[in-house]
Amino acid sequence: MKGPSPGGRGLTTRLRTAKGRTTASQKWLERQLNDPYVRAAQARGLRSRAAFKLIEIDEKYRLLKPGARVVDLGAAPGGWTQVVVQKAGPRGRVVALDLLAMDPLPGATVLQGDFQDPAAEQAVLTALDGPADLVLSDMAPNTTGHGATDHLRIIGLAELALDFAIKVLAPGGGFVAKVFQGGSEKTLLEALKRDFASVRHAKPPASRKDSSELYVVAMGFRGEGAK
Repeated sequence: MKGPSPGGRGLTTRLRTAKGRTTASQKWLERQLNDPYVRAAQARGLRSRAAFKLIEIDEKYRLLKPGARVVDLGAAPGGWTQVVVQKAGPRGRVVALDLLAMDPLPGATVLQGDFQDPAAEQAVLTALDGPADLVLSDMAPNTTGHGATDHLRIIGLAELALDFAIKVLAPGGGFVAKVFQGGSEKTLLEALKRDFASVRHAKPPASRKDSSELYVVAMGFRGEGAK
Protein backbone atom coordinates (compact mmCIF):
# COMPACT_ATOMS: atom_id res chain seq x y z
CA MET A 1 0.00 0.00 0.00
CA LYS A 2 1.51 3.27 -1.13
CA GLY A 3 0.47 6.84 -0.54
CA PRO A 4 -1.27 9.08 -3.08
CA SER A 5 0.55 11.34 -5.50
CA PRO A 6 -0.32 14.76 -4.08
CA GLY A 7 1.78 16.68 -6.58
CA GLY A 8 -0.74 16.51 -9.42
CA ARG A 9 -2.79 19.56 -10.26
CA GLY A 10 -6.54 19.37 -9.79
CA LEU A 11 -9.50 21.63 -9.46
CA THR A 12 -9.73 23.44 -6.16
CA THR A 13 -13.05 23.12 -4.36
CA ARG A 14 -14.32 26.25 -2.65
CA LEU A 15 -17.27 26.26 -0.29
CA ARG A 16 -19.90 28.92 -0.20
CA THR A 17 -19.91 30.47 3.23
CA ALA A 18 -22.65 28.82 5.23
CA LYS A 19 -24.64 30.70 7.81
CA GLY A 20 -23.22 30.03 11.25
CA ARG A 21 -19.92 28.62 9.94
CA THR A 22 -16.81 30.36 11.25
CA THR A 23 -13.95 31.40 9.00
CA ALA A 24 -11.72 28.81 10.66
CA SER A 25 -14.17 25.97 10.04
CA GLN A 26 -14.64 27.20 6.46
CA LYS A 27 -10.90 26.98 5.83
CA TRP A 28 -10.69 23.56 7.51
CA LEU A 29 -13.47 22.16 5.33
CA GLU A 30 -11.90 23.55 2.16
CA ARG A 31 -8.54 22.04 3.13
CA GLN A 32 -10.18 18.66 3.75
CA LEU A 33 -11.99 18.72 0.41
CA ASN A 34 -8.78 19.60 -1.46
CA ASP A 35 -6.44 17.27 0.44
CA PRO A 36 -5.27 14.39 -1.82
CA TYR A 37 -4.59 12.24 1.25
CA VAL A 38 -8.18 12.69 2.47
CA ARG A 39 -9.50 11.71 -0.95
CA ALA A 40 -7.14 8.73 -1.17
CA ALA A 41 -8.13 7.54 2.31
CA GLN A 42 -11.80 7.68 1.36
CA ALA A 43 -11.16 5.85 -1.91
CA ARG A 44 -9.25 3.05 -0.16
CA GLY A 45 -11.63 2.66 2.74
CA LEU A 46 -9.12 3.93 5.31
CA ARG A 47 -10.52 5.46 8.48
CA SER A 48 -8.22 8.49 8.43
CA ARG A 49 -5.67 10.29 6.27
CA ALA A 50 -3.19 9.65 9.11
CA ALA A 51 -2.88 6.09 7.81
CA PHE A 52 -0.60 7.42 5.07
CA LYS A 53 1.82 8.82 7.66
CA LEU A 54 2.43 5.31 8.97
CA ILE A 55 2.59 3.89 5.46
CA GLU A 56 5.31 6.41 4.56
CA ILE A 57 7.25 5.88 7.80
CA ASP A 58 7.16 2.13 7.21
CA GLU A 59 8.31 2.52 3.60
CA LYS A 60 11.45 4.19 4.94
CA TYR A 61 12.18 2.15 8.06
CA ARG A 62 10.50 -1.24 7.40
CA LEU A 63 9.03 -1.52 10.88
CA LEU A 64 5.94 -3.60 10.08
CA LYS A 65 6.65 -7.26 9.42
CA PRO A 66 4.45 -10.31 8.78
CA GLY A 67 3.56 -12.09 12.00
CA ALA A 68 4.50 -9.12 14.21
CA ARG A 69 2.91 -8.31 17.56
CA VAL A 70 1.99 -4.62 17.47
CA VAL A 71 0.32 -2.20 19.88
CA ASP A 72 -1.36 0.95 18.55
CA LEU A 73 -1.85 3.49 21.36
CA GLY A 74 -4.48 6.18 20.90
CA ALA A 75 -5.73 4.14 17.98
CA ALA A 76 -9.19 5.65 17.30
CA PRO A 77 -10.57 5.95 14.68
CA GLY A 78 -8.29 3.15 13.47
CA GLY A 79 -6.39 4.37 10.40
CA TRP A 80 -3.01 3.23 11.72
CA THR A 81 -4.49 -0.05 12.96
CA GLN A 82 -5.79 -0.83 9.48
CA VAL A 83 -2.29 -0.45 8.05
CA VAL A 84 -0.78 -2.63 10.78
CA VAL A 85 -3.33 -5.41 10.28
CA GLN A 86 -2.58 -5.50 6.56
CA LYS A 87 1.19 -5.56 7.10
CA ALA A 88 1.22 -8.04 10.00
CA GLY A 89 -1.04 -10.45 8.15
CA PRO A 90 -3.02 -13.37 9.54
CA ARG A 91 -0.15 -14.57 11.76
CA GLY A 92 0.25 -11.17 13.42
CA ARG A 93 -1.33 -9.98 16.64
CA VAL A 94 -2.53 -6.39 16.63
CA VAL A 95 -3.95 -4.56 19.64
CA ALA A 96 -5.59 -1.13 19.36
CA LEU A 97 -6.03 0.79 22.62
CA ASP A 98 -7.76 4.13 23.15
CA LEU A 99 -9.69 6.04 25.79
CA LEU A 100 -12.38 6.52 23.15
CA ALA A 101 -14.61 3.79 21.81
CA MET A 102 -13.45 2.48 18.43
CA ASP A 103 -15.43 0.43 15.93
CA PRO A 104 -14.33 -3.21 15.66
CA LEU A 105 -11.67 -3.96 13.06
CA PRO A 106 -11.16 -7.47 11.66
CA GLY A 107 -7.70 -8.76 12.51
CA ALA A 108 -7.24 -6.51 15.55
CA THR A 109 -8.17 -6.69 19.22
CA VAL A 110 -9.78 -3.35 20.09
CA LEU A 111 -9.56 -2.32 23.75
CA GLN A 112 -10.94 0.78 25.43
CA GLY A 113 -9.00 2.16 28.39
CA ASP A 114 -6.10 4.23 29.67
CA PHE A 115 -2.70 2.85 28.68
CA GLN A 116 -1.34 4.06 32.04
CA ASP A 117 -3.72 1.73 33.87
CA PRO A 118 -1.94 -1.53 34.88
CA ALA A 119 -5.12 -3.42 34.00
CA ALA A 120 -4.97 -2.06 30.44
CA GLU A 121 -1.30 -3.02 30.20
CA GLN A 122 -2.11 -6.57 31.27
CA ALA A 123 -5.02 -6.73 28.83
CA VAL A 124 -2.68 -5.72 26.01
CA LEU A 125 -0.13 -8.41 26.92
CA THR A 126 -2.86 -11.02 27.19
CA ALA A 127 -4.20 -10.11 23.74
CA LEU A 128 -0.70 -10.16 22.25
CA ASP A 129 0.07 -13.51 23.92
CA GLY A 130 3.63 -12.33 24.50
CA PRO A 131 5.79 -9.20 24.31
CA ALA A 132 5.31 -6.66 21.53
CA ASP A 133 7.58 -6.21 18.54
CA LEU A 134 6.42 -2.64 17.97
CA VAL A 135 4.57 0.05 19.93
CA LEU A 136 3.02 2.91 17.97
CA SER A 137 1.66 6.20 19.30
CA ASP A 138 -0.02 8.82 17.14
CA MET A 139 -1.45 10.40 20.28
CA ALA A 140 -1.55 14.15 20.75
CA PRO A 141 -3.15 16.23 23.52
CA ASN A 142 -5.74 18.86 22.73
CA THR A 143 -3.82 21.94 21.60
CA THR A 144 -4.03 25.25 23.46
CA GLY A 145 -2.68 27.45 20.68
CA HIS A 146 0.35 28.29 22.82
CA GLY A 147 3.30 26.64 21.08
CA ALA A 148 5.55 26.11 24.09
CA THR A 149 2.75 24.65 26.20
CA ASP A 150 1.57 22.34 23.42
CA HIS A 151 5.13 21.14 22.85
CA LEU A 152 5.65 20.29 26.52
CA ARG A 153 2.32 18.47 26.68
CA ILE A 154 2.97 16.26 23.66
CA ILE A 155 6.52 15.46 24.81
CA GLY A 156 5.08 14.45 28.18
CA LEU A 157 2.59 12.19 26.43
CA ALA A 158 5.34 10.64 24.31
CA GLU A 159 7.40 9.98 27.46
CA LEU A 160 4.44 8.17 29.03
CA ALA A 161 4.02 6.12 25.85
CA LEU A 162 7.72 5.25 26.02
CA ASP A 163 7.34 4.10 29.63
CA PHE A 164 4.55 1.80 28.46
CA ALA A 165 6.61 0.53 25.52
CA ILE A 166 9.57 -0.35 27.74
CA LYS A 167 7.26 -2.55 29.82
CA VAL A 168 5.83 -4.52 26.89
CA LEU A 169 8.51 -4.61 24.17
CA ALA A 170 10.57 -7.63 23.27
CA PRO A 171 14.34 -7.21 22.76
CA GLY A 172 14.98 -5.74 19.31
CA GLY A 173 11.54 -4.12 19.23
CA GLY A 174 10.62 -0.68 17.94
CA PHE A 175 8.77 2.43 19.07
CA VAL A 176 7.18 5.29 17.10
CA ALA A 177 5.63 8.37 18.70
CA LYS A 178 4.36 11.74 17.56
CA VAL A 179 6.10 14.85 18.90
CA PHE A 180 6.16 18.54 17.95
CA GLN A 181 9.21 20.41 16.72
CA GLY A 182 10.88 22.28 19.54
CA GLY A 183 13.83 22.35 21.87
CA SER A 184 12.64 20.62 25.02
CA GLU A 185 12.68 16.95 24.03
CA LYS A 186 16.17 16.36 25.43
CA THR A 187 14.97 14.05 28.21
CA LEU A 188 12.90 11.98 25.79
CA LEU A 189 15.75 11.62 23.29
CA GLU A 190 18.22 10.69 26.03
CA ALA A 191 15.88 7.94 27.21
CA LEU A 192 15.36 6.68 23.67
CA LYS A 193 19.08 6.59 22.93
CA ARG A 194 19.68 4.74 26.19
CA ASP A 195 17.08 2.07 25.47
CA PHE A 196 17.27 1.72 21.67
CA ALA A 197 20.12 1.10 19.24
CA SER A 198 18.83 3.62 16.69
CA VAL A 199 16.76 6.80 17.07
CA ARG A 200 15.59 8.93 14.14
CA HIS A 201 13.20 11.80 13.44
CA ALA A 202 10.72 11.44 10.58
CA LYS A 203 8.48 13.98 8.84
CA PRO A 204 6.39 11.86 6.44
CA PRO A 205 5.06 13.61 3.32
CA ALA A 206 1.48 13.04 4.54
CA SER A 207 2.22 15.30 7.53
CA ARG A 208 0.98 18.72 6.47
CA LYS A 209 3.76 21.21 5.75
CA ASP A 210 2.24 23.80 8.07
CA SER A 211 2.15 21.30 10.94
CA SER A 212 4.95 21.18 13.52
CA GLU A 213 4.48 17.45 14.08
CA LEU A 214 7.38 15.03 13.80
CA TYR A 215 7.73 11.36 14.67
CA VAL A 216 10.50 9.75 16.67
CA VAL A 217 11.37 6.31 15.30
CA ALA A 218 13.36 4.12 17.68
CA MET A 219 14.60 0.65 16.69
CA GLY A 220 16.54 -2.11 18.38
CA PHE A 221 15.15 -2.12 21.92
CA ARG A 222 17.92 -3.07 24.37
CA GLY A 223 15.71 -4.02 27.32
CA GLU A 224 14.61 -7.40 28.50
CA GLY A 225 11.05 -6.93 27.24
CA ALA A 226 7.82 -7.97 28.88
CA LYS A 227 7.86 -10.98 31.12
